[in-house]
Amino acid sequence: MSDPKDFVAGMDSNARKSPKRVVFVSRRTSAQVKAIDEDQVQTYPEVLFRAIVAIEVLTISLVAVALLFNAPLEGLADPSHTPNPAKAPWYFLGLQEMLHYFPPVVAGVLVPTLVVIALIVIPYFNINIEAEGLFLKDRKRRILIFYLAAVGFSLFLLLFHVYVSLVPTLIVAGVMALAAQSSPQSASPFRRYLSSKPLSFWIMTWFLFELVVLTAVGTFFRGPGWSWVLPWRT
Repeated sequence: MSDPKDFVAGMDSNARKSPKRVVFVSRRTSAQVKAIDEDQVQTYPEVLFRAIVAIEVLTISLVAVALLFNAPLEGLADPSHTPNPAKAPWYFLGLQEMLHYFPPVVAGVLVPTLVVIALIVIPYFNINIEAEGLFLKDRKRRILIFYLAAVGFSLFLLLFHVYVSLVPTLIVAGVMALAAQSSPQSASPFRRYLSSKPLSFWIMTWFLFELVVLTAVGTFFRGPGWSWVLPWRT
């Protein structure tokens, strides 16, 4: 048994003031804690810690790359000699690749404007973060709309001979068709994963896929006169 000094019986209703006592709550008192808790607690958020670690790792990596490799810079710009091909910065090469297929008004004005409008309007939509799979509800109607949209967009790309964008579109459409034939009860974990993805996931996947492919083609497969070349033959 513990020291008698640590075991004291008394009359009190404040457990914080007398934490080691056995208190008998009488009829005139109540078993409550009379204390004022602070509204704010000083903490170090886990997400902030991870962000700091990521920033430090990225900084060290960039310094190491800068010390070990020279930047691929060319000579001073010569106004009398335009390089062939004249390529935009890498983050605009996807747009420059589209200019090769579509009229300037479509690729340089219409498409970027629609992207900017979408970025402005989408945050005002009632977005359900825990959205269900695209084909889990109203299955037949959604599958019909999907096939019509996929075939129509593919024919549009074929009409303008945009084969570079057609390939990623067909790949994403094929994976979506597999998701349409899957369900949460499928035997394959991969098919269960596909069946749970909402429309926003498929749109973002297609957009990023197209962006990566167009940028890679503009970077490695375009030569003089914006002709198609193989990178290992240039």
